[in-house]
Amino acid sequence: MADYRLDAETRSEFGKGSARRTRRVGRIPAVLYGHGQDVVHLSLPAREFAAALRNGGSNALLTIVLDGKEQLALTKAVQRDPLKRTHEHVDLLVVRRGEKTTVEVPIIIVGEVAPDTIPNQQLNTVSIEADATKLPDSIEVDVEGRSAGQNITAGDLVLPKGSTLITDAEALVIGFLGAPTAEALEAELAEAEAEVGIEREESGDAEADAGTGDVVPEPQDQGSGESMDSAEKSADNG
Repeated sequence: MADYRLDAETRSEFGKGSARRTRRVGRIPAVLYGHGQDVVHLSLPAREFAAALRNGGSNALLTIVLDGKEQLALTKAVQRDPLKRTHEHVDLLVVRRGEKTTVEVPIIIVGEVAPDTIPNQQLNTVSIEADATKLPDSIEVDVEGRSAGQNITAGDLVLPKGSTLITDAEALVIGFLGAPTAEALEAELAEAEAEVGIEREESGDAEADAGTGDVVPEPQDQGSGESMDSAEKSADNG
């Protein structure tokens, strides 16, 4: 697990105005707490912090350097701007090498399921306890060849060595369903139409109706009323 080093600065001003000024100079307001120490208000370099999360994941181990002293920390909470998605504020938890900590780890699906099978992921993360310096970025779940009914629970996951599962072992992580047939889809559509009062015509009745009805005569030539012979005689006499 990579260790990301961030040079922090102490904050002595608080409030929305101070936070905006901090962000304008490319830093993020943050607090550091844990192990019985007083809460420390500080700021982090925005670009370096974003890179740590991007490359190391949400459980990236951070080395916070403040006033020449180093402390290991994990990101416990991040506030983001809902539109810009930039980091607005960060909560950091002090950790020590060799101690156990509980974190949420993302689940990554790999492999292709069997034909006519639909995977239905129920959990995006699972909770584990592990050494603070050996936290996994993610847990891979291989679904290669899985077919309907071959579900995967939290207890089926392969955890990193030294990790303990906190999530209920019986919790469903991924369920596998059979793809619906054309007949099943048609029946479901018919049921939905019936619920909203749409009546379907039987195919036989529709075909019978298509062959009945009034016969429309072909349009007649609407000329002057004179026959062709009369017209030719008039031309000769002229």
